[in-house]
This record gives sequence, C-alpha cells and structure tokens, in this order.
Amino acid sequence: MNAETIPVSRYEKRVDTVKKIVTEHTTLDNEAAFSLAVHMVRALDTVPEPIR
Repeated sequence: MNAETIPVSRYEKRVDTVKKIVTEHTTLDNEAAFSLAVHMVRALDTVPEPIR
C-alpha cells in the first residue's frame, strides 16, 4: 500500500468547517468564503477560553 496521508492540522479543520457553513448560508464563492473563514477563526481564537 503506497497511499500517502497528508496531515491536516486542527486549525485547517476548523477553517474548513467554518468555510462550509459560510458557503451554505451565503452566496460567496469558495475563495471569499475561505478568506472570511480564516478571519472568523482568528477572531474566535482571540476570545478567552472561559467566555467561549
């Protein structure tokens, strides 16, 4: 078996999840949805854990 697995970070998984939600609920294209998702995940990461 020569299948190579590419590791995906938790950050990339979170961005992908947010991007999917954005594309489902808006008319943004993939590139714009990805850009917005990156901004949203970064913003959420700045919120202190007890508040999340």
